Amino acid sequence: MERLDGSSAVPSRLAGGIVALGNFDGFHLGHQAVVGRAVARAKAEGRPALVATFDPHPVRLFRPETPPFRLTTLDQRERLFAAAGADAMVVFGFDAALAALTAEAFVDERLVGALRVGGVVTGEDFTFGKGKAGNAAMLAARGEALGFAAETVGAVSLDGEPVSSSRIRDALRRGDLATATTLLTRPFAIRGTVQHGDKVGRTIGYPTANIDLGSYLRPAYGIYAVTGRLDDGTVLQGAANLGIRPSFNPPKELLEPYFFDFSGDLYGRDIEVALIEYLRPEAKFESLDDLIRQMDIDCAKAKAVLSARNA
Repeated sequence: MERLDGSSAVPSRLAGGIVALGNFDGFHLGHQAVVGRAVARAKAEGRPALVATFDPHPVRLFRPETPPFRLTTLDQRERLFAAAGADAMVVFGFDAALAALTAEAFVDERLVGALRVGGVVTGEDFTFGKGKAGNAAMLAARGEALGFAAETVGAVSLDGEPVSSSRIRDALRRGDLATATTLLTRPFAIRGTVQHGDKVGRTIGYPTANIDLGSYLRPAYGIYAVTGRLDDGTVLQGAANLGIRPSFNPPKELLEPYFFDFSGDLYGRDIEVALIEYLRPEAKFESLDDLIRQMDIDCAKAKAVLSARNA
């Protein structure tokens, strides 16, 4: 799986590819349908399959004050696209220059000039170019004039509602992991580097791995049953606090997983923590003894949840 710069010429071996074009944050059921169509078409036509995404998200340029909302990082998307059968991921760096490109210039310069596309697949509501002037119909017409075929994939619905990143974000903010997991087809996962903390957890028998939430959406604050995948592929089970730790001062927003039956050193290592089930909201405890008693209960619940999931 290769990662390409969307402003540079594509390698000749990937020229003429079928490109799935969109933001694809979350890579949910709807996104999977678009990429799946591009991959299937590429295989049928004997062409490479590429997935083009934008980073940072356009919202970051136009509304920089927007709270964090990302569902996936670029690294996570790259792995997901590879698993879906893509040969390469193309990253369009979304900056003022790209935002100023007209829809026609984007097609001519980026899709045809740099990527040398053989075909393009988008969602039916995809827009692009300055002022969002480009849409699926315009892309199809421009493609016909320039020698490539563009097609759209309709929205995917579940339980009578379209699958969307917004719907997933709303579910996560409510702590509704069942809905989010169904729409994503996998648990929502936060990846980061384990950092040093105040080390209180180890003094009470619950050493945690502290992970900054970065640009990720903030799900409901609280306690979760989780799994963790280490950088060597090892998968661990545990319980995690996600939030501001109201029992400690000063408050600090973190994801803090405690992994059962693990005693290794995780500092400085990359880890991906998947949120499996929301157990309860955050709470402030008057004493460490009260906190420890609740943590015992939380871990027992998390173990039961994870055991049932693997049964």
